Amino acid sequence: MPRHRFTDTRQRIEAAAIHLFVEKGVAETTIRDIARAVDISEGALYRHFISKEDLVWHLFERHYVEFAGSLWSLAEGESTARGKLAAMIRGFCRAHDDNPELFRFLLFVQHGQLTKLGAETPTPVSAVRTVMNNAIASGEIPNQPADLATALVFGVVLQPVQFAAYGRLPSSMGSMSERLIAAAWAAVTTV
Repeated sequence: MPRHRFTDTRQRIEAAAIHLFVEKGVAETTIRDIARAVDISEGALYRHFISKEDLVWHLFERHYVEFAGSLWSLAEGESTARGKLAAMIRGFCRAHDDNPELFRFLLFVQHGQLTKLGAETPTPVSAVRTVMNNAIASGEIPNQPADLATALVFGVVLQPVQFAAYGRLPSSMGSMSERLIAAAWAAVTTV
C-alpha cells in the first residue's frame, strides 16, 4: 500500500527534527533548519506543525507515552518485583540501543515537557513507581517512600545513558543491563 505524501513528509519532518534537536539542542534548532533538512519550505512545515514548540511537544508526548506502554508490557510479563524491574531495565537499555537519538531526545527535553502531561497520562516514571509501590506493599523490598525507590532506579539507569550520550561510556547500554539491574536492585533493597 503506498504511503500518503502528507504522512511521509510528516515522518521525515519528525525524524529530521529529532536528529537536529539532539545534535544542536532545541533552542538552537530553527524551523528553517528542519525545513532545509527535509528539503521543504518553512510554509510546508507549518502545514504539519503550528510551531517548533508544537513539534517538540508532539514528538515528546507520543514517544514518551509509547515507551511507558512498552515498560508496562514488560513488567506485566513477570511475576516478581525483581523480575519486573529487570525486564523494565532491559527495556530501557534496548530502547536506547535501538534508537539512541530518540532516547536522548526524550531524556534531554523531558524537563520542559513533563508538566504538560495530564495527571493520569501513563509515563515511564509511573510504570516504575507502580512496580516499586507494589513491591513495598508486598514486602519484596523494604518499606521506603515509593518515589525515592523510583528515583534510585532512574538514577542508576539514566546516569549511564547520559555518560554514553557524552562519550564517556560505550554507546551500547545492552552490554551493561545486568550490572544496572543488580545496582538498581541493591539501591532499592538496601535501606
